[in-house]
Amino acid sequence: MLHHSSTGPAGGRPIVLIGPMAVGKSAIGQQLAQQLGVRFIDTDAVIVAGHGSIADIFAGRGEHAFREIEARTVADAVEDAAGTTTVISLGGGAVLDSGTQQLMGRCTVVYLECDADTVAGRIARNSGRPLLAGDAMGRWTAMFATRRPVYERLADITLDVRHGSIPELGARLEAALRHHAAAKQEVEK
Repeated sequence: MLHHSSTGPAGGRPIVLIGPMAVGKSAIGQQLAQQLGVRFIDTDAVIVAGHGSIADIFAGRGEHAFREIEARTVADAVEDAAGTTTVISLGGGAVLDSGTQQLMGRCTVVYLECDADTVAGRIARNSGRPLLAGDAMGRWTAMFATRRPVYERLADITLDVRHGSIPELGARLEAALRHHAAAKQEVEK
C-alpha cells in the first residue's frame, strides 16, 4: 500500500538519494520506499519515459540538452513530493546543476558512498551509460573525483554501500533516517 505520509523518518520531507552512477540509487531507493510504504521516483526513469533513452538523448541532442531535461525533471519531482516522505533517486550528475543544489535544501539528502571496486562489476555489465564510453572505469573514477565534493557537501546523511545486500542497506538507511530526524527534532526544541 502506498500512501502520502507527512510523517516518517524524514519528517514530511522528500528523501533524495545522490551518488555516482552504478552505486545502487534506484535499487536502494525502491527498497527504502517499499519499507516505508511511500512513493518512489527514479528521475532517470522519468526522463526515459518522457524523452527516450538517455544514450539517445546524449547522441542526438548532446549532454547540455540532457542536463536541461534532467534539471526540469528533478525540479518537478521535488515539487511534486513537497510535504511528503517520497523517495527520489537522482542521476549521478544531477547535483552539478546549481538549481538542483538549491532544491536539495527542501529535502533530506542521502549520499550513497562507495568506491571504484564497488561499482566495477556493475559498470562492466552495463554498456548503456553514454558518459562511460571507452575506458569506463577511468571515466567513472574521473567523474567521481569531480562530483564527490558536491555529494559530500549536499548530504544530510552518508550511507556506505560497499557492504550489504539491498534489504540490509535499506534497513541501515531507514535507521539512519530515523536517527537524523530525531537529532533534528532535538535541535529544534
